[in-house]
Parts: sequence; structure tokens; C-alpha cells
Amino acid sequence: MDLYEAIERRHSVRAYEDRPVEDETLHRILHAARLAPSANNRQPWKFVVVRDGDLRARLVPACRDQAFVGEAPVVIAGVGLSPDRTMSCDVPGDPVDLAIAMEHVALAAAAEGLGTCWIGAFHQDRVRELLGVPDGAWVVQLMTLGHPAGRAKSKGRKELDEIVCYDSFR
Repeated sequence: MDLYEAIERRHSVRAYEDRPVEDETLHRILHAARLAPSANNRQPWKFVVVRDGDLRARLVPACRDQAFVGEAPVVIAGVGLSPDRTMSCDVPGDPVDLAIAMEHVALAAAAEGLGTCWIGAFHQDRVRELLGVPDGAWVVQLMTLGHPAGRAKSKGRKELDEIVCYDSFR
């Protein structure tokens, strides 16, 4: 599958088959995250890969009761290690670096025929406690990963002329 096909196939999956993600496949997906660019190639992150069913179940209430978080065979937490770092453009660095890396995960998963869903609705303190994230680090996002159950719904997207302007903001 080429890159553009993976981009077309990627969608938010909130229902998963009850079967594991193969170790080799998971390794390839995590390798894609490792290759993601980051500011000054610092790679200021850790990825906590949650496969344990009991722990995934305990993540559900910490993720605002989104049941599919516990049903996905894998949940990946993108943890930023430099929460106070700001890029020279005054934008926090960890969310940018981790967004790039986690989108590598999402696209690699799509290329493998798997589904993902970005999870931004969670209680930081509860997730940090469940995953043993130390002080000085923060969970920037979570992502479910697994074999999709059912077919993808069509994605509605704005036309390019609604979201793109050239040479100045108009």
C-alpha cells in the first residue's frame, strides 16, 4: 500500500475485533514512531504500550468512560518528557513532536490494515497514575490500536478552497 492509500484508509476506529495485534506488526508500527521527526531530533518522548486487559479496563473511566478504550487490544500512550519546552515560535514542543510521532503510528497502522483512534478526552492525573508516568512528564495523548470491527464510515472533509490560502491568510 502506498502512502496516499494509507492516508485515505486511516479513520477513527471505535470498535475492535477481539484478537491481538501480532508482535511483529506492533514492532513495525512502533518503529515508524521512532523514525518520526522531532525538534533537534531530541525524541523527547516515551511510548507506553498497554496490552494488559485489566489495565486497559482501568483506563476506561480515566478516559471519560469511552468503552472502546478497553476493547482495543492495544492502547499507546504518547508521553512527553519536556512539558516546559517551548519552541522558538512560542508553541509547546511536546504536543507537536508527539502529534507527528503518533500520526506515524496511525498511518503505519492503516498500512497494516489496522485501525486507530486518537484519544484526547482523558483525565491526566488518573492516566499518569495508572501508567506510572513520573513527575516531570505528561501524557500528551492516547491512541487505541487493533483490528477494526465493521466497515469505515465515509469521512466528510471540507474542500481545499475552504482550508487553504496562498501567500497570506484570507
